Amino acid sequence: MKSELNDKFIENSPLFGGNAAYVESYYEQYLKDPDSVEPSWRDYFKSLNGDGAEDVAHGPIRDSFVDTQASAGQGARPRASMSQRAAQKQAGVLRLINYYRMRGHQAADLDPLGLYQPPTVPDLDPAFHGLGEADMGTVFNTGSLFTEADELPLRDIIDICKRVYTGTIGTEYMYITDTRQKRWIQRRLEASVDKPRLNEKEKREVLRQLTAAEGIERYLHTKYVGQKRFSLEGADSMIPALDEVVRSAARSHVDEIVIGMAHRGRLNVLVNILGKSPKELFAEFEGDYDLDDLEMSGDVKYHLGFSTDIEIEDERVHLVLAFNPSHLEAVNPVVQGSVKARQERRHDDDGDTILPVLIHGDASFAGQGIVMETLQLSQAEGYATGGTVHLVVNNQLGFTMQNPITAKLGEFSRTSQYCTDIAKMLEAPVFHVNGDDPEAVVFVTRLAMDYRETFGKDVIIDMICYRRHGHNEADEPAVTQPMMYQKVKQMETTRLLYAGKLESEGLIDGEEAQKLADAYRDGLDEGKNISRTTLGLVGNEHTVDWARYSRQRWSDVVDTSVPVETLQRLASRLHDLPDSFELHKRAQRIIDDRGKMAAGASRIDWGFAEHMAYASLLDDGFNVRLSGQDSGRGTFFHRHSVLYNQKDGQKFIPLKHVGRDSAVFTVNDTLLSEAGVLGFEYGYSTADPSTLTIWEAQFGDFVNGAQVIIDQFISSGQAKWGRLCGLVMFLPHGYEGQGPEHSSARLERFLQLCAERHMIVCVPSTPAQWFHLLRQQMVRDLRMPLVVLTPKSLLRHRLSTSTLEDLADGQFNFIIDEPDSIDDDAIERVVFCSGKVYYDLYQAREERELDNVALVRIEQLYPFPANDYAAVLDRYKNAEEVVWCQEEPENQGAWYQIKHRLQVPLAERHELLYATRPGAATTAVGYHKLHVKQQEAVVEAGLTGGERLVDKGKAQTRKSRSKKK
Repeated sequence: MKSELNDKFIENSPLFGGNAAYVESYYEQYLKDPDSVEPSWRDYFKSLNGDGAEDVAHGPIRDSFVDTQASAGQGARPRASMSQRAAQKQAGVLRLINYYRMRGHQAADLDPLGLYQPPTVPDLDPAFHGLGEADMGTVFNTGSLFTEADELPLRDIIDICKRVYTGTIGTEYMYITDTRQKRWIQRRLEASVDKPRLNEKEKREVLRQLTAAEGIERYLHTKYVGQKRFSLEGADSMIPALDEVVRSAARSHVDEIVIGMAHRGRLNVLVNILGKSPKELFAEFEGDYDLDDLEMSGDVKYHLGFSTDIEIEDERVHLVLAFNPSHLEAVNPVVQGSVKARQERRHDDDGDTILPVLIHGDASFAGQGIVMETLQLSQAEGYATGGTVHLVVNNQLGFTMQNPITAKLGEFSRTSQYCTDIAKMLEAPVFHVNGDDPEAVVFVTRLAMDYRETFGKDVIIDMICYRRHGHNEADEPAVTQPMMYQKVKQMETTRLLYAGKLESEGLIDGEEAQKLADAYRDGLDEGKNISRTTLGLVGNEHTVDWARYSRQRWSDVVDTSVPVETLQRLASRLHDLPDSFELHKRAQRIIDDRGKMAAGASRIDWGFAEHMAYASLLDDGFNVRLSGQDSGRGTFFHRHSVLYNQKDGQKFIPLKHVGRDSAVFTVNDTLLSEAGVLGFEYGYSTADPSTLTIWEAQFGDFVNGAQVIIDQFISSGQAKWGRLCGLVMFLPHGYEGQGPEHSSARLERFLQLCAERHMIVCVPSTPAQWFHLLRQQMVRDLRMPLVVLTPKSLLRHRLSTSTLEDLADGQFNFIIDEPDSIDDDAIERVVFCSGKVYYDLYQAREERELDNVALVRIEQLYPFPANDYAAVLDRYKNAEEVVWCQEEPENQGAWYQIKHRLQVPLAERHELLYATRPGAATTAVGYHKLHVKQQEAVVEAGLTGGERLVDKGKAQTRKSRSKKK
């Protein structure tokens, strides 16, 4: 029992056997007050002396502690008597081993340029632990060091530690709190110290990969002089590293690998890893396009993606290189989302079949906030992908600013010692490796792949290398880094260095390396890829056919109605809660009200309509995925898709229990991230057209934090790369006097991005419109991003309701005109608007009994429904004034983005005016009284027009154009 307690303590304690002085003082504290020490220590001390009531000699305590520590991980050994001095020496040895594990990376040979001088690390000096030259021949217990011998001379122990932890690999992992993971890494590193890292066949393959990496770069450099390609030279070992990723994945029966990377080395990866045809690549360099045949705007060659199947290690593996803009690291969450969708399509909950690989630059990995956001998602519910292999191509240089492995605080462009320090928050191991030791690079890559497979967690490879040219091939790096580039010019390439190593080992002769290089160049001359052969995509059962999702047009009317009987059946299942499930009284009231709505006893609200949209889509066999910071309950307490038992806190999600068995409903309450989560959902939607994928901003204003994802992917992905996606964004929007940070979803920014009919922007004004809009997104054979400005106060507005029949009949209406019952001939002014302001206008018109004003809602602002708009104008033959009315300031909202569309069909009699808040630098005022005054003025100007109103607190109505002559 005593031994079991000791072993348990050792396994879980963060302290080590060398801390004898600390143990003594802690034991003295235990003798005074046993309850004052940590429980695991209390159990240990108690096990040494029965109940621990009487003091015992401190020497035996140290002997017992040191002895049990030394045997940890090695199995029990007979206990020998040990003098106090010998115990101190043994403790010093164990401390030294431990400090090599913790700090050996600081003394490692990591910089191929040799510019970095490792600091003196006192903890790695034997003298620091009371050990001297006289002890070098003394045999000590090796403790938890993974060696075949239980005892070794001190010099041999130190030699092992140096070779493992201060060679060309420097490992950081001792911050990991999971003992099993730490011991796994220790075993893999330490037990392999005397074993060759690669066999002869693997070494030859590494040389072949280095030849390919160097060959394509030199070929492009000489054939396309001055063209940007963002060369990999100096980081050539990335190609054998990625080749090992693919081989290890194949051996583990991984079906797909999705790679995200920026531009450096991208062309090299496309050809030598994914097998893209050099002939196609050369055509892109030569600009060999028929402009008349181009169907999209396109992108530069080093942003383009690629996908194919290859056969390797007797396995077929699908490789994907994600499209990526120049915004470094922005692709990270996109790749993760794509991988998640692929995994869920295969019902892979553990990430065994699809592998995400992210390639980073050192400056961007340390500097871009989206890296942290993506890392934080890695183990989160609804976002975990079974671990990502991260490869940092650390060329020790950002654009022009040096980022050394370590530097004095304030002298360089970052604060952290390593660019990878951010990964420590995940307790992810980091393997720093010298890029000019390709065998070490392949070794840690294999280790990283095995770690990911074993523990399902992220792992980091920090390949420290250099950049042979400038940021691009036309740049001159010596201007800002003269010393570094004096050294670079003297450097032999990694291929030459490695070829020399293999020649010295007798594995190749003096001509073999050159023959490999000549053969590779001959293949390029013929436009052939001799590095990687692809199988294309024929026969891949998991490939999604996206062709069907561009068959329909946005203007095609689709039937989104659902029979009343079906709606009631689905509603009944949604309201069928488990036995003894006690809801909060406010939530119970909402559920009870929804029961009445389903029965037709009361008008339906937005929450009910939304649930019916999801339930009916699930019933049709579609999946629904909803993510946001408060999406389960809803920021405005309207949704309640997740219900909580007030008795025990257990949650129940009714939408998981409706629809077809194959259909899945997922709702994720996410961390406070916009860019990371939206990028993830975009990536998900590009890989799964059968899921209604929704990202909801907590407030519409918060979408600002994801602007890069919107600009570079969502709004332009189809035009640049031909990537379809049906992502939906819910952006709460409306002026309720909540100040500048909680009013506007920046509608004007989305409309400014709209062109080429690539995105849909809607402002639904009724629950039924929301219902039909969501169903339309999936029912029609069209996948375009949908931006929905969703309501806030309208969620409970007495006028903003619908009937059950509104869901059972019809479709989404681009424009909602007045009912047929009004007198068309009496209308003199037609006011067009969107969203909440319609109800303010409606109530004011009714109060004033104005029968000469028509209120028309434009529910879809892009693509603009020009035909429907023209039909409305044609209906009101006597109307001369056409007004656009909006809550937003003049320089915001829809006005400036749709003004030209409103003008086009106007007749000679028409005069176009607009009613808005005055132009403003912020989205809204922060004073409630001022907000109310402005809102009243907007409504007044919209209904009656009149003088030019520009004073603060008033709206403005101005003529946008003169009457046609």
